[in-house]
Amino acid sequence: MDEEWGRRYGRPVRLGKNPTRPKTRILTIGNDAVRLLDHLRQQRPNCLSGPRVQALRQIVVQNYYRAPAGRPCWRIPDDGGLPPSSSAIVSPYDTTARYVRHGHIISWKGFAAHVTETCASDSTNVITDVATTSAATNDGQALPGIHTRLARRGLLPAEHLVDSGYTSLVHLERAAREHQITVSGPLPGNPTRQHRQNEGFDRDDFHIDFDRRQVTCPRGQVSSSWHGPYPTSSPTAAPLIVAKFTKGQCQPCPDRPRCTTSRASARNVGFPPRELRDLQVRVRAEQQTPDWKARYAVRSGVEGTINEFAHGHGMRHCRYRGQPKAHLQHVLTAIAVNIERLSGRSVTRDTPPSRSPTAFQTFLDQHDIPRSKSWRTLGT
Repeated sequence: MDEEWGRRYGRPVRLGKNPTRPKTRILTIGNDAVRLLDHLRQQRPNCLSGPRVQALRQIVVQNYYRAPAGRPCWRIPDDGGLPPSSSAIVSPYDTTARYVRHGHIISWKGFAAHVTETCASDSTNVITDVATTSAATNDGQALPGIHTRLARRGLLPAEHLVDSGYTSLVHLERAAREHQITVSGPLPGNPTRQHRQNEGFDRDDFHIDFDRRQVTCPRGQVSSSWHGPYPTSSPTAAPLIVAKFTKGQCQPCPDRPRCTTSRASARNVGFPPRELRDLQVRVRAEQQTPDWKARYAVRSGVEGTINEFAHGHGMRHCRYRGQPKAHLQHVLTAIAVNIERLSGRSVTRDTPPSRSPTAFQTFLDQHDIPRSKSWRTLGT
């Protein structure tokens, strides 16, 4: 330890939003961290396995790399590379917290809570399950666990309304097969370029014959090969079958510019296996009907529950460290919400819930001062 070290770390470090000379301070801190780790390696090797030292080492590796001269350099996407969000440490106080961004507006550090509640129109909605996952985990990966816990408690619904982050062909088929649940939510659209740009021949314009294992294009050409199904790297994505056409079929075609922009290769068409393909076609057609849209509109009520969690009970501020304790906080918050809802429910359906008069109303009543009938009174 030298005088400069004591001046920098003799008190808590607060960089703030607009620190002075940020690049110099970042490089200085990285150099100090490397010095500290080298010192521990030489003088205190028994301390290297401690959780704090391991966290510091991982933070240094994820944020700095060694230049040819040996000095640490700050990592950026174009220089040295950055670790994936699933493994990047974003807080020295909780090394299991992760960073995630949804769209261009919503981002946070920590964990993700998945809330399930009833939505019957003739009863009080209550929360039946809360799942806590890493913030970097895909929402769809939480759905099988939610169904398993609901089945264990005997609370499985006939239809589960979810948003587009939870829907996939794999989950729809699995929920129907294992739990006899209809999962309803916007199914991901056709990802082909032709469909996005609304021009040319997209995947749905090709006729798929599973019995003959061939695909026919809109111009009548039959695919030359059929491969797969291939497993995908994502647990929420369906296996993929790929049908290929030859250059001899595609290059003379007058509609080639509408079908593919590649000059070196021919058109390939990818699609899921027959059972999932039939399910995909049926669900997409059903989601265009007014009945499905009216039924799915009920799901918007859960947004009010999320708002109640976040703003009424501070769920987005973790009071504990680590995912297990964060989950405990989420469960206790759900219990509090259920108690509030059930305690406010009326005894009889015909009698609305009673509300106590305000202090000003009580003052007027005590002094026999008349007040308008439109004002709230006891029991209304």
